[in-house]
Amino acid sequence: MTEPAPIARRTFLRGIAGLAGGLVLSACAPASTPLPSVAATVSSSAGSPTPPPTATPGTPSAPPASSAPSATATAALPLRQRIARLLIVGFRGLTVDDAPWIRKAIADDGLGGVILFDRDQASGGARNVKSPAQVRKLTADLRALAPHRPLIIGIDQEGGVVTRLSPKYGYPAVESEAAVGERGDAAIGVWASGIAATLADAGINYNFAPVVDVNVNPTNPAIGALDRSFSADAQTVAQDAAVAIRAHRAAGVRTAMKHFPGLGSASTNTDFGVADVTATWSVKEIDPYGELLVAGLVDSIMVGHIVNGQIDPNAPASLSSATVNISLRRNLAWDGVCVTDDMGAAAITEAFGFADAIGLALEAGNDLLLFANQQSYDAKLPGKVIDIVEGFVNSGRLTEAQIDHSIERIEALFADR
Repeated sequence: MTEPAPIARRTFLRGIAGLAGGLVLSACAPASTPLPSVAATVSSSAGSPTPPPTATPGTPSAPPASSAPSATATAALPLRQRIARLLIVGFRGLTVDDAPWIRKAIADDGLGGVILFDRDQASGGARNVKSPAQVRKLTADLRALAPHRPLIIGIDQEGGVVTRLSPKYGYPAVESEAAVGERGDAAIGVWASGIAATLADAGINYNFAPVVDVNVNPTNPAIGALDRSFSADAQTVAQDAAVAIRAHRAAGVRTAMKHFPGLGSASTNTDFGVADVTATWSVKEIDPYGELLVAGLVDSIMVGHIVNGQIDPNAPASLSSATVNISLRRNLAWDGVCVTDDMGAAAITEAFGFADAIGLALEAGNDLLLFANQQSYDAKLPGKVIDIVEGFVNSGRLTEAQIDHSIERIEALFADR
């Protein structure tokens, strides 16, 4: 597997400095006993990884569904359709007829999924959300385009400021993680069950939540200042996230914990620049992941656009093999789905280039590539990404086996969705 080519951190950070854009925050029974504690082991790119002995590897269990294709059937698909399964893409439209290209991408090209937003960043107008009835119709029509396979329909429904289905569109109000974080399991259970029920009723099967960043820096413009963290205590974060994940599972909604390996100590919002937490990050920020993994309560993990020189000084976590393949997959024994934060983030595309960032993300060990399609809207985006990945396979940079392994993980997660 090709390792990311080293780059000078000063050059990288200078390349992302000054970038600006609209804010796109990417995005049931309560637990009655504390989660087991685990001391997470991370390594630098030069270190020797040692897996924690108590970690439980593997994908989350889910009952099989007869409508889901078998791994063998998916492997028989043309390469381009298999690549398309790895993509989640945003689009403009309150109906599928508003975006003919997304219809084609799903029905003909095999696009893995979509992400819904309430507002369009460029225009400031409505994007995918107008009312509960409209969203139910939209998601039903999207699923009808892929009748023989699970279609991923994702959203950022964290609560608080990051609530795409909000009262202005006829949905219940949702408090932030910070508001409910210290109230205990019963209150967290009611809160999380409400979120999960809203998503299930809307036809959404994937929530890019909960945030499991530890509130190390309360003035952090990406987390603490926006009340997106349950607590400054890692054990409380893990316990609250466990309740939230159980609630989502009970409603048939999968979750993506974020932002690995921890954004809580940052002083920069990663939608405007890649946060560098090298000097502020501590190992306790990875503890919620380790504890939830041991408890078997991880559906998937979102890897953030975070520079953490304690793990990899040469690339942000989302593009770092040292972070995903070593710290997460090898050291924490996670063999389930990893999804990137928005690959269209200006900080990533400006510093690495669109094509190379895609290659680095897949080489790093990610399975799903998320494209909000917000900062620069492109109706041809799925085809462009498929072209790029197909080119990497043809050149030997990536292998078909890598793509098929990611598809197996994705299908295991969404087999009954």
